[in-house]
Amino acid sequence: MTRSTPRLFSRRSWSETARIGDILRRETVGGMLLVGAAAVALLWANSPWREAYTALSELRIGPAALHLDLTLATWAADGLLAIFFFVVGLELKREFVAGDLRNPARALLPIAAAVGGMIAPAMIYIAINFGGPGLAGWAIPTATDIAFALAVLAIIGSSLPDALRTFLLTLAVVDDLLAITIIALFYTDQLEIVPLLLALLPLAAFTVLVQRRVRSWWLLLPLAVLTWVLVHESGVHATVAGVLLGFAVPVIRRKEGPGPGLAEHFEHRWRPLSAGFAVPVFAFFASGVTVVGGGLGAAFTDSITIGIVAGLVAGKAVGIMGASWLVQRVTRAQLSEELSWTDVLGLSLLAGIGFTVSLLIGELAFGTASAADDHVKIGVLTASLLAALLATIVLRYRNRVYRTIHERERVDRDHDDVPDVYEEEAREQGQ
Repeated sequence: MTRSTPRLFSRRSWSETARIGDILRRETVGGMLLVGAAAVALLWANSPWREAYTALSELRIGPAALHLDLTLATWAADGLLAIFFFVVGLELKREFVAGDLRNPARALLPIAAAVGGMIAPAMIYIAINFGGPGLAGWAIPTATDIAFALAVLAIIGSSLPDALRTFLLTLAVVDDLLAITIIALFYTDQLEIVPLLLALLPLAAFTVLVQRRVRSWWLLLPLAVLTWVLVHESGVHATVAGVLLGFAVPVIRRKEGPGPGLAEHFEHRWRPLSAGFAVPVFAFFASGVTVVGGGLGAAFTDSITIGIVAGLVAGKAVGIMGASWLVQRVTRAQLSEELSWTDVLGLSLLAGIGFTVSLLIGELAFGTASAADDHVKIGVLTASLLAALLATIVLRYRNRVYRTIHERERVDRDHDDVPDVYEEEAREQGQ
């Protein structure tokens, strides 16, 4: 009896851990944790105990000898968010090798939409902040938060066509790739070549091991951490290390063998940690802005805040809709037959949810604990909330339309297992 108890406890513990992991992989759960963490930060930062929040954010931990005595807020942005970008890298790799981005004809329209959805917000922000100190934040409204946007779509779109989610996912994946490139090229203040070159050594060793299908964490994790440390020391934002490590993992196409590949295995393992801990903790430290005492009024008269809100809400809609329409007119690329332009409008509004990457770029552009940084947070939070609300209005309407269509397709008054709508179509074709 006593011998079986630890084994029974172990099985129960493993079962509970697996169940929690499955819950955290759901898009709606990750989105709710993200919103909840941001809400807690906002409430705390505007409470009588706001100094405690600031002290917690500025608490330093880590080895000073390795230049890693960072604040908790920096650890969240540079360290934990690298896990999120590792999962993003895995998703990008899978899309390029075995997903929609593998087929240029299918990928052209959402890729063009992603590019248009980054150029238009940047141009609007630059026009509003041209010649001013806020110009450094031009890239803030270019990002789309995959986790947040897909979570909202999952909540409101029970009857929406799968093509809409595929379009949004492809657009957001390309958007993330471009955002990562922008971070690497434009938000690297001081580049140290030696640590960057040294980072290639553990990255190469990691690549060789995963290409040989090695899954041993005690080999891979130290190499990944060392890559992250060296990239951090080089001056390039450390989240880029996460993307590079994700790209290194091989993706198995369906014809190459049954079962999930290594990229799918790692994504399955790391997504719960990313969605359930890394991204919410980053949101907690990045969203805590004090708006009491006139801070909100000052923010909405600042061109930084205005540029972010206009860029994310109006710029994303104009850029995505405009680029999609233009590409369809001048090329053979066509919108899916399942979708209407009203669906694309709802999707383009949904892409205005910047949040995670927008907040990160804001910190890189203006630093932390500054008035500009506070205005960035207010702008991103306001724009993301407004974009989510507008997208919900449009997509809820479309959801009702598709639900009515689905209900009509299920009507079978003569009980012959053939829906009446198909029988009517067959009669019309027979005539």
